[in-house]
Amino acid sequence: MPLPIQTDTLPVPAQRVLSGQAPPAATMMAARGVMPGHKPHEIVTVVACLTTADDPEVAATARKTMGALPAPMLNGALAVDLDPGVADRLATAYLTNHDVMARLLRLPRLHDDTLLMMAEGADEKLGELIATNEQRMLATPAVIEKLYLNKRVRMSTSDRLIELAVRNGIKLGFEAFAEAAEAIQTELIPEATEEPTYDDVLFQESVALGEETSARLGDDDTHERDEGGEEKIKDLTRPLWAIVDKLTVTQKIRLATLGKSAERLFLVRDKNRLVAESAAKSPLLTDNDAARIAMSRAVSEGVLRVIAQRKEFRRSYPVQLALVQNPRTPFTFASHIVPMLRDNDVRALARSKHVPNAVQIAARRQLSRKAAGKG
Repeated sequence: MPLPIQTDTLPVPAQRVLSGQAPPAATMMAARGVMPGHKPHEIVTVVACLTTADDPEVAATARKTMGALPAPMLNGALAVDLDPGVADRLATAYLTNHDVMARLLRLPRLHDDTLLMMAEGADEKLGELIATNEQRMLATPAVIEKLYLNKRVRMSTSDRLIELAVRNGIKLGFEAFAEAAEAIQTELIPEATEEPTYDDVLFQESVALGEETSARLGDDDTHERDEGGEEKIKDLTRPLWAIVDKLTVTQKIRLATLGKSAERLFLVRDKNRLVAESAAKSPLLTDNDAARIAMSRAVSEGVLRVIAQRKEFRRSYPVQLALVQNPRTPFTFASHIVPMLRDNDVRALARSKHVPNAVQIAARRQLSRKAAGKG
């Protein structure tokens, strides 16, 4: 919802336009930015207000004007302490204009919601501009989170922001923050630079290749089982594995958090606990991928624990069944799943030679309870 705009300090003619008391022609002229005798910031304020006008034609005209303000008018408006609501409309209209964004970021009353929107939609350059103001980052930690979760923001930028949060005792809200914080404390944080580093380029290459590989894979896994039951990398996914394998721990954690399906299916099998568990904690993890992970004998007990503890997957029967069938799943979780399974799956577990003895016993007891209840 757009931020409100204070208009009580505007000249009387401008207030008349916004109150609906002006002739329609004058209102439409104002929506086009034509208001003789008014200062630039006053005109821009009126145009900003009219972007949400009840009249669709006026609102559409004002939005068009807002995105193409004449340079003298835009510069004049940005030279004063703009109302937060007006700055919000400008940020939306000029998100890819780095000069305008840099000036908006210097406004003393820039609203937190506007800054969050800018961080979420930022490209590489804007992400760097936002991250420069460490004081504002510490005052609004959610902005750090938005930048971290934005794929377009440099890896080196996100590293510095996580380090900033850790150094100041700030805990962020995304699930893999603990893993990212632990990893960042053991790695050298790159110095700020105007040019992308090798790590930045490598990370973006892995993001692009991950998107391409995921699209080609569809619902399939990145691995397949050989005749001996061991998992091996599919030929289709080897190029992605080759580049992911070069990433640092912090890069892998960020990729596991916000990458595509293929990247998570690789990283959840990573030997580093922080990386693997970050992939299992990703908010983008689907039921289908969670079930594939739960079926894998190559993932760690910690990963299976994370999957089992996620509320959204407790409602997924394929995930629950895969967990209880995996001998690496801690019995604490498997024992709670057995009573929720269908009878035919419980009978299969009771006979299976591929699950722990404790799970077989739990399945037999469940069948006995069911039989006693019917009797």
